[in-house]
Amino acid sequence: MRIGDDDVTFSDRSDAGRQLAAALARFKDARPVVLALPRGGVPVGFEIAAALEAPLDVVLVRKLGAPGFEELAIGAIAEGDPIETVIDRDAVAQLSVPKDYLNRAIERQTQEIQRRRAVYCGGRTRVDVHDRTAIVVDDGMATGATMRAALRAVRRQQPARLVMAVPVAPRDTIESLRHEADEIVVHSVPTYFEAISPFYAEFHQLRDEEVTDLLARAAARSSRTHGAPSRRAP
Repeated sequence: MRIGDDDVTFSDRSDAGRQLAAALARFKDARPVVLALPRGGVPVGFEIAAALEAPLDVVLVRKLGAPGFEELAIGAIAEGDPIETVIDRDAVAQLSVPKDYLNRAIERQTQEIQRRRAVYCGGRTRVDVHDRTAIVVDDGMATGATMRAALRAVRRQQPARLVMAVPVAPRDTIESLRHEADEIVVHSVPTYFEAISPFYAEFHQLRDEEVTDLLARAAARSSRTHGAPSRRAP
C-alpha cells in the first residue's frame, strides 16, 4: 500500500488491474473468484483474474442518489435474493428524503441490475463463491456506498474468505469498511482525495459493450484453463 501518493498512478484501468494483481498474487492457490463492480471495475478485475488464473464474474450494484442530486449517494443496492440494501440514515434524515422516494429509487435500480445481468452475462449463471476466496474489485472508491452493498451481498454467499481490492481510495473510506471484509488490499492511499479519475491518465466512461466483451473473454479463458467452473443458480 502506497500512502500519500497524490500524482497520477495508473495509465488506465487495465494498468491498475495489473498493478493490483501483484499485491493479490498470494491468493492464487486459495481458489479465488474475482467479482468486479461494473462498469469501471471490470477491466481491473479482468487483469486480476488473468494473473490469478481465476474465474471472473460481476457483483451488480447501483447507487441510490439524493433527490435532485443523483451523484450524492444516500445508499446503494446489490443483487441478491433478497436485494441487499444499504441506506445512509444520517444523509436521509438530513435531506428529509421521503420514504416513497427511496422505495421508487430501489425499484428503479433493481430493474437496472436485472437488465445488466442479462446484458453482461448473456445467460451465463453466476460463478459459485461458496467456500472460495472471493475478491471484490472496483476501479476505486470515494464514499464506499456501493462497495459496502457489494461486500454484504457477497458475504451472504458464504465465501471462505472475503477480500476487497481497489487501486485507489481515501483512508477514511477504507477504515469505514474494515469490518465488511476479511482483508482489504489498496494500492494507493492519497493524502488528498476528491475523486477517482485524477489518479488515472485515461479514465473514460465504459460502454455496456466493453463490459460484455471482457466478461465473455474471461469466461472463455477460464473454460480453456479449468473447464466449466462449478456454478450454482443465482
